[in-house]
Amino acid sequence: MTSTPLPAFADVAGRFTGRIEDALDQYTPPDPDCPPVLREAIRHSLLGAGKRLRPLLVLLAAEACGAAPEEALPAACAVEMVHTYSLIHDDLPAMDDDDVRRGRASCHRQYGEAVAILAGDALLARALEILARDVRPPAVAAACCAALAAAAGPTALVGGQVDDLRAEQEGGDLAALEAIHRRKTGALIRVSLSLGALVARADAPRRAALDTYGRHLGVAFQIVDDLLDLQGDETAMGKRAGKDAARGKLTFPGVLGVAPSRTRAARLVTEACDALLPLGERGGDLQALARYVLERNG
Repeated sequence: MTSTPLPAFADVAGRFTGRIEDALDQYTPPDPDCPPVLREAIRHSLLGAGKRLRPLLVLLAAEACGAAPEEALPAACAVEMVHTYSLIHDDLPAMDDDDVRRGRASCHRQYGEAVAILAGDALLARALEILARDVRPPAVAAACCAALAAAAGPTALVGGQVDDLRAEQEGGDLAALEAIHRRKTGALIRVSLSLGALVARADAPRRAALDTYGRHLGVAFQIVDDLLDLQGDETAMGKRAGKDAARGKLTFPGVLGVAPSRTRAARLVTEACDALLPLGERGGDLQALARYVLERNG
């Protein structure tokens, strides 16, 4: 796509992860009206060693569309809070029943199920508060709130989780599997790009390019996640491996096989990068992130 060499993902992430971590820390300050155990549970989950891919997508999309990344930092933090809320709830015994997340005890293992549920609830509410208060102008803030709420809602993330749980009992085919993860995994990846584009006031061709990129990247991310559950390193992943097979979950390797899943993920990443053509050289960092998704080991 571009005539210049593509950057390494470590270089791309290195420009932003410190700013993301600092902002997340600042968005969870002590407050006398917030019970200390709730604040501890929120920070335990939010400030763990996450990859921060979604907030990176927000900042990179904004920058690719001509905005200063700092303008999109509140939106980046908001989407990471929604992602963390979803992980806290997914880890609960009633869902995926995981006791390790981001290299430490999952929230319910550390603080109990009730506090974990409430920490997730608090992060979801806090995310929308940050968007409404800190994104400017107000019309863009409203559009960001609507987009993120839809991506987290019953036709997207939550609906995908319901169908994922149901598929453990009923099974499904490739079409059902892709429908689950276009929502459960893909919705937050796509909205991350949309938030960056909204903050940058991007035009329709750029928004469409980013959405196509995100649609392909979301499925590729999940395929690689499924492969890592079979073959990944638990230390690098920060969570248990082999749990999906043990639960009988519907996965891409289970439906397609390992080698075809790898081939499919590689093709989707190529299609994601090809979608960035309207961005020209500004899409280079997003290409680097897509390559990292394909090559990651955790």
